[in-house]
Amino acid sequence: MLKISNNVTIPEAEIEWQAIRAQGAGGQNVNKVASAVHLRFDIGASSLPEFYKERLLALSDRRITGDGVVVIKAQRFRTQEKNLDDALERLRDLIQSATVERKKRKPTKPSKAARNKRMDKKTRHGQTKALRGKVQP
Repeated sequence: MLKISNNVTIPEAEIEWQAIRAQGAGGQNVNKVASAVHLRFDIGASSLPEFYKERLLALSDRRITGDGVVVIKAQRFRTQEKNLDDALERLRDLIQSATVERKKRKPTKPSKAARNKRMDKKTRHGQTKALRGKVQP
């Protein structure tokens, strides 16, 4: 069971994972040992509450395919067990981040004093540049 929150858990049967060979450096070991993990989680077929499913499918994350399948590749560690734990942790973080309510932005505009200060500064800067011109005899 993958615990998402106090009320929400995902059964292990809904999470598919496959051991694959990792990329990158590792010498001869990299060609023999399948230590990387390829994790797949189908959002639509899962037992997650509808709220979670809607929020996850609305995310614009490259790890979520057009069919609504989360694909995570973990190859940070040298052992398969650590990579599996890493992939599950990243899945948990993705699902939790989808449920966080974003703070609504309040549109603001600069005060009249700030606008006047900006205009005065522009005028002073322009006068300074005008003084750099050629001197008339």
